[in-house]
Amino acid sequence: MRDDLPTLAAEAYGYGYPLLQDLRAVGAATTFNAFEHQRTVPAEPNANPDLLSSTAQLDLSGGPLWLRVPATGGRYHVVQFVDAWTDNFAYVGSRTTPDEPREYLLVPPGWAGREAPAAEVIRVPTMIATLIARFAAGPGVHELQDGLSIQRMYPQVPLDGLPSPQPGVPGDLLFLEALRRGLAAFPPSPAERRYQRRFAPIGLFEDGNSPYPTIPREHRLALREGLDRGREALEEAATTEHAAPVNGWTNDRHAFDYNLDYFEVGTVDTPQWTLADREAAHLARAVAARTRLWGSHAYEAVAPAVHKDREGARLTGARAYALSPPAGTLASYDAADARLFHSIPTAGDAVRVQPDPPADGAPWLPTPRGEYHLILRVYNPPETLLRDEFELPPVIPA
Repeated sequence: MRDDLPTLAAEAYGYGYPLLQDLRAVGAATTFNAFEHQRTVPAEPNANPDLLSSTAQLDLSGGPLWLRVPATGGRYHVVQFVDAWTDNFAYVGSRTTPDEPREYLLVPPGWAGREAPAAEVIRVPTMIATLIARFAAGPGVHELQDGLSIQRMYPQVPLDGLPSPQPGVPGDLLFLEALRRGLAAFPPSPAERRYQRRFAPIGLFEDGNSPYPTIPREHRLALREGLDRGREALEEAATTEHAAPVNGWTNDRHAFDYNLDYFEVGTVDTPQWTLADREAAHLARAVAARTRLWGSHAYEAVAPAVHKDREGARLTGARAYALSPPAGTLASYDAADARLFHSIPTAGDAVRVQPDPPADGAPWLPTPRGEYHLILRVYNPPETLLRDEFELPPVIPA
C-alpha cells in the first residue's frame, strides 16, 4: 500500500469539494439557459433585503449563447458569472458597464467559430456556468428581471445530464468517483491541470471504467481514511479561516480572491485581488464553497457583520447603541435563527440601534428585544472601504 494515499485523498477532498458542491447546486435547477427569478426577499438566514436575484444555469455544450441585459435607469445591478469550479470570472453591471441595453456572446471553452461583431464576447471557462443577476429592489424591479434573456446561437441538443458516478462504486469512495467524472467533464485551466497530476495515484484520471469497484481493500481503507481527514480539515477551516474581527466586525474582503486564471469583463487581475499561493487559493475556494457558495468579490460588494459591541458584549435589545457606519444598508437579524428584523439606508451619519424609537428623533435601526447581530452591505464600495487598513467603527453602548 502506498503510504501517501491518505494524504492525497485528503488533499483531493478539499480540492474537489467546490466542483462537486457547484454541480449539486446546478443539478437542482429545473431548466438550463433560462433565468429563474426571485420575486420577494427570501425567508432564509441573513436574507438580503436590498436585492432580488435572477439565476440561470448555462449549458454551452451546444455552442455559444446570447445574453441580453436591460438598461436599469441608474438602479444598482450586477450579473455575476461563476464557472463549474466556483471561480467568479466576469461581472456585468453598474460597476463595470454602461447603463444601456447590452448583448454578450457567451462562448464555450475552445470556441473557434466566427465571433459576432455586434456583441462583446465573454469566454466561459467550463461547459456549464452559473449566472446570478442581482437588481436593487423597488418598484419596477420585476420588469428589469424579465428583461434578462438567454438565447441559443445555434440549434442545440439539451444537456444530457450532469456527470454521475458509475454504478458499483463503494459508498465511501463515491466522492472520488464523482470527482473523477467531474474532472473529465469540466477541466480547469492549464495551470490547474498541472497541479492536478499529483492526484493520479488515487485514480482520478482513469479513463473509461471506474477503478474504485475493484480497488484492493487496503487501498480502499487508505482512501477512506484520507477522505475523512479531508472532510474534517475543511470543517475546521470553515470555522477558523476567516479574517479576525476588528472593532467587533468580521469583514472577509479577500474570501473570494481564489480565481487565478480567467479574467473577463469586470474582474480585477491585480495582486490585491488574487491570492499569490495556489494552494492557499484552493483552501479559500473550498471554504467559500462550504460557507458562501457563489459569493462575489469585495470590489463588487461587501457585507461585514458584527455580533458584539465595543466592550465585547453581545448585542442585545436590552441596551441601546450608537453607530456611525459608512453609506450603505444596515440590517438587524435575530440571533436565534438569523431572521431579518429590519433594515435602513445609511449615509455615513450616526445611527441609534435599539428596539424603541429614540426620543430625540435621531436616525434609528429597530432591533429585536433579545440578542441579535448587524450586517452592513455596501455595493460597488469606494476604494477607502477596500483598503486593508480600513476599520469599521465599533458599536458603542449608549
